[in-house]
Amino acid sequence: MLRRPLLTLTLVSACALYGCADEERDEAVRAQPQALSAQKSASLDKQLKQALGAHGGKNAFKLPKRNQLSKIPQDPANPLNKDKVKLGELLMHETGMGVENVRAQGALSYSCASCHHADAGFQAGRRQGIGEGGEGFFVRSKSQSYDAFELDVQPVRSPSVLNGAYQKVMLWNGQFGATGPNQGTQAQWTAGTPKESNFLGFEGLEIQAIAGMGVHRLSFMGSALTQNQTYIKLFDKAFKDQPRDQRMSDQNAGLAIAAFERTVLADKSPWQEWLSGKKSAMSEAQKRGALLFFGEANCVACHSGPALNSMSFHALGMNDLEGPDILGEGSTNPERLGRGGFTQNPDDLYKFKTPQLYNLVDSPFYGHGASFGSVREVLEYKNQGVAQNPIVPSGQLAAEFVPLGLSSSQLDDLQDFIEHALHDPELGRYEPGELPSGLCTPHNDAQSRLDLGCDSAP
Repeated sequence: MLRRPLLTLTLVSACALYGCADEERDEAVRAQPQALSAQKSASLDKQLKQALGAHGGKNAFKLPKRNQLSKIPQDPANPLNKDKVKLGELLMHETGMGVENVRAQGALSYSCASCHHADAGFQAGRRQGIGEGGEGFFVRSKSQSYDAFELDVQPVRSPSVLNGAYQKVMLWNGQFGATGPNQGTQAQWTAGTPKESNFLGFEGLEIQAIAGMGVHRLSFMGSALTQNQTYIKLFDKAFKDQPRDQRMSDQNAGLAIAAFERTVLADKSPWQEWLSGKKSAMSEAQKRGALLFFGEANCVACHSGPALNSMSFHALGMNDLEGPDILGEGSTNPERLGRGGFTQNPDDLYKFKTPQLYNLVDSPFYGHGASFGSVREVLEYKNQGVAQNPIVPSGQLAAEFVPLGLSSSQLDDLQDFIEHALHDPELGRYEPGELPSGLCTPHNDAQSRLDLGCDSAP
């Protein structure tokens, strides 16, 4: 790589001394900056490889492919198989499970994917996710025929399903999951609440899927889907080790959804391609941003591993979900207290789980309260290190939340890395072409059917 620029310079000098054809001279002049850029890019590659070496090397950050089931982290009590994953893909998007509706017009109009769909990076695509009682896809809003208390809404920003296989516990406060950080929290698995599902013993993704079906008014067994031959066959294949009369259940539906979610991986992002050896996958700016991420900015202290997340909880003083357009329980919701609202440990108050960082720009709302509208706003907030939420005591703020002193150009590079190098452009591959029910997905209300061009009717 060092010889090509010298060769180009020699050719340019020779042309200056002895004369060359115009085409040769122009080619030599054009080649010079390209060669210098290639040399600079190669130097960045080397530096980045060295930086990663301090954190386990490239392999510590690689995501497996969706079909490499044995390489995907999984709950030993819910082993992956291709039939279970296929069943889960369909069920997650199946509006036919929307049968626990509070209004007749809400029947068959929503799904798990209503708040976690591919177009939004498997988030909601709005500040506050809406299941039943929402209408429209491109601009999903509250149906005017629903009272606010009848809506199925999220009390905090809907977390992403993407790369969820790398999380032991789920939700911003980590309340779902019987293992990992939740070992020893049994006293908080309150009877009669969704947290009681932790006693089933599964990891976070599985508990979230099982409990979430009840919370968000979904049921397979209460629907007409139990007579659908496609689903009958898939349940039989997915859970063939169970007695035939036990294979089809709401719990198994949740386990299948969780199995599918474990395969929803951003493995086609430029960063993942670079890790696999394609050096041209990232621009020089993105490589500089990556060097900051794993170096001076020290983002890796919390955002590590293949999903660039962690099972740690931190108080960064961000605002809660609030405003005139927010519906629900408001300031009384315990989820505003973060981890402490679950554990009841004062030391955990206002601490929220570290999120994964892929495809953030697909749903431009950031923080547990969606209090930021761009990646740049979050970066500037962390760079300044000044809390925005006056309710959070300064003594609770994370030790890492301090001014970073990064320049504007450094923030540009870091932003480029996060927004573009960590963006998988093909998440649509995780959506089913059609549902066995024939219904529209991810929503099936009248406005969504118009927005999505569906012919189905509830």
